[in-house]
Amino acid sequence: MIQWVYEVACRSRRLDRVLIATDDARIFETASGFGAEVVMTRAGHASGTERVAEAAAPLDASIIINVQGDEPLIEGAMLDSLVEALGDPAVSMATLMARVKEMELLRDPNTVKVIADKDGWALYFSRAPIPCGASDYFFQHIGIYGYRKDFLTDFERLPKSRLESIEKLEQLRVLENGLKIKMIEISHPTLSVDTPQDIIKVENFLKAKTR
Repeated sequence: MIQWVYEVACRSRRLDRVLIATDDARIFETASGFGAEVVMTRAGHASGTERVAEAAAPLDASIIINVQGDEPLIEGAMLDSLVEALGDPAVSMATLMARVKEMELLRDPNTVKVIADKDGWALYFSRAPIPCGASDYFFQHIGIYGYRKDFLTDFERLPKSRLESIEKLEQLRVLENGLKIKMIEISHPTLSVDTPQDIIKVENFLKAKTR
């Protein structure tokens, strides 16, 4: 799965360099084996964003994209849309969302929901149903992030927040500290691998797509 995500990221038109950051020697050896550039980071990070901040610190780059290794159905164009959003000086952090009409997923805690204001700035992320009572659609958060490098450095210095701890969502640290996240809507949601059952869903999707 990591190789799959890595190869998709390499197809982005706007990324100059793709690295895999890990604290696991098994992942390091596997990724090196398929030719990826791998960075070993320290263990004990509270979130993927903190790990990315450590890996990005020595890089000469103004924009950093954080691609989760459990998102095998991402597309290069999705990553490009984050880079383009960060071209706006008003945007220091951006992430993705997709409109979902399968309302049974609204109550699934593994499906992270987001609500944004009329200008596309995130108001809140939750594993609970938001907006409560929605019957037509909701927005699912897609866990891929883009940051300006200086913003990423500032994030790493922020203490873990109460909402982040309760919801187990690292992006809430940003909102709870009064900072802003730009939401970019994409045409369809991805299937992230959060449980063993999700692997079967992704495999079935890929099989159907290649028929």
